[in-house]
Amino acid sequence: MVERSLGFPAAEYRARTERLQAVMRTAGQDALVLTVPADVFYVTGFLTRFWESPARPWFVVVPAAGDPVAVIPAIGAELMGRCWIDDIRTWAAPDPVDDGVSLLAETLAGLVPAHGAIGLPMGLETHLRMPLGDYARVVERLAPRRFVDATATVQRVREVKSEAEVAKIRAACGVADRTFARVPEFAGAGRPLDAVFRDFQIALLAEGADWVSYVAGGAGPGGYGDVISPADARPLAPGDVLMLDTGAVREGYFCDFDRNWAIGPAGDAAKRAHAALFAATEVALGTLRPGMIAADLHRLMADALTVRGAVPLGGRLGHGLGLTLTEWPSLTPKDRTPLRAGMVLTLEPGVEMSPGRIMVHEENIVLREGGPELLSTRTPPELPEIG
Repeated sequence: MVERSLGFPAAEYRARTERLQAVMRTAGQDALVLTVPADVFYVTGFLTRFWESPARPWFVVVPAAGDPVAVIPAIGAELMGRCWIDDIRTWAAPDPVDDGVSLLAETLAGLVPAHGAIGLPMGLETHLRMPLGDYARVVERLAPRRFVDATATVQRVREVKSEAEVAKIRAACGVADRTFARVPEFAGAGRPLDAVFRDFQIALLAEGADWVSYVAGGAGPGGYGDVISPADARPLAPGDVLMLDTGAVREGYFCDFDRNWAIGPAGDAAKRAHAALFAATEVALGTLRPGMIAADLHRLMADALTVRGAVPLGGRLGHGLGLTLTEWPSLTPKDRTPLRAGMVLTLEPGVEMSPGRIMVHEENIVLREGGPELLSTRTPPELPEIG
């Protein structure tokens, strides 16, 4: 008999839970508390846009052995009941007096010995999705049990994707690939940038995105000023470089890559920048292997840009990807995270073309034992032109 499950077969979630529990045992953690959407989805398959409402906390407890326990608002019981786990405990939320505090404390008290350790992600790229005052009350009720940092427990497990996860990310990348191919249909000289952004999102949905969580980009003469500003109504003009970047979501998994175009004939500086970015990505694709660290991959791309006379952007040149738009590690000179087979990463070199003018290029890969495998379709070596 096939177990009920959403998104993946139940065996996929059970394997993820067992990997977490193996790391928990090594770290001496008797339970793990998960509060954010990606972590909850990772072990349960509970996928909903209802997370956009900040009115209610949600908890999934992973015990040292056995299946996870959901401690959730009653509004989520039906959907969680379609997931693979059986132990679902609810309260009528939001409750301004006791919004899950008693139920969570009671659950943990029954799973963790009196002097045990409860893991909770506390480090970089984590947050606690419950009121800080309620967290303090849970800590007080559970003493002498103690809460410990479980950032590494979650990150070391989640950063290596299963083949089923890679397939989902590849499908999300396919949505973006098809949409990027359509950009010349709605972008060109005279078209306002905000209209291009709207049409880009429409096209992503039409090509199969479940939702478009992130759209960014920029346009300007010979380059753009940044890659995070909202689009304005300035019409595209000949000589502009247009960049569009998307984090479209399909079945809970993100893609995250961008594409650049010249509006009209490309200028020489834009051509050189695009060529340098393409070459730096080629170096990464040809050199990256498991066993390197994140800082090594940053150095590979930065050096490849410098050799070609380009000025690398400061900050990171890529990151992890999966259940959130950006995941650990960050490709920076300081990140010592080991790169392992099964990691999904973005390669995102960027260059400063002149003061106030930059160009960024991004591809999505999965790292295999023999090197990277592209999940996005490689951009052409020459800067594409529109119109």
